[in-house]
Amino acid sequence: MLRSRITPCLLVHNKGLVKTVNFKDPKYVGDPINAVKIFNEKEVDELIVLDIDASVEGRGPDFELIKNLAVECRMPFCYGGGVTTASEAKKIINLGAEKVALSTTAIYNFDMIKEIGKAVGIQSVVVVLDVKRTGIIKNYEIFTHNGKKATGIKLKDFIKKLNEIGVGEIIINSIDRDGKMEGFDFAMIDLVRENTDMPMTVLGGAGSLEDIKSVISKYKIIGVSAGSLFVFKGKYKAVLISYPGKQEKKELYQINS
Repeated sequence: MLRSRITPCLLVHNKGLVKTVNFKDPKYVGDPINAVKIFNEKEVDELIVLDIDASVEGRGPDFELIKNLAVECRMPFCYGGGVTTASEAKKIINLGAEKVALSTTAIYNFDMIKEIGKAVGIQSVVVVLDVKRTGIIKNYEIFTHNGKKATGIKLKDFIKKLNEIGVGEIIINSIDRDGKMEGFDFAMIDLVRENTDMPMTVLGGAGSLEDIKSVISKYKIIGVSAGSLFVFKGKYKAVLISYPGKQEKKELYQINS
């Protein structure tokens, strides 16, 4: 049975864990493996790990990192970055990841989604869409290459295209809200919800547990992901990995009962 999930999102840049603001100025915040060890202790629902260098550099997945993550992870994790073929996706799953995330490949080689789905099971395929508001409200465009390349594709249109094949999950990442910790873009979430019933996770904007609670309260069964909220502490953003405790999670998820 599907339920809401609260998912830390780790961005890997130059093999280190970083955080960005509006997809710019990556700030080093630690070692990915050490972060995973801490999240293990905090019993997180699931982990998203995105290599933000791979597509920009035109290289494939970092299989050594994936292997090391899988050895340490005691929770399901999704890995994305540089996946362009079904064989790469299959290797990622065989190394121990539960899900494979596609972004640039999903946009520019749409048929590969189906090929990868055949190789690993469509339920293990996640499509990550980095979007930015352009013009009027609810007009969102998809960007690739760390938000640097405009595709000219509207979020609504691509969601409808994805509906034709179905995927295990879609992750909608707001470039406008990334790292600002000022709350989620509800207009963006509404747009996606109005056009699909596929499982979805929203990312970009979480600044407090109340922000997460507001999303779960409104949309019920949904994934809520965050980066800065779980790695920064206080107004000066000291690096301190955190995650809701058992009682806090219980209070958040009771909304769905």
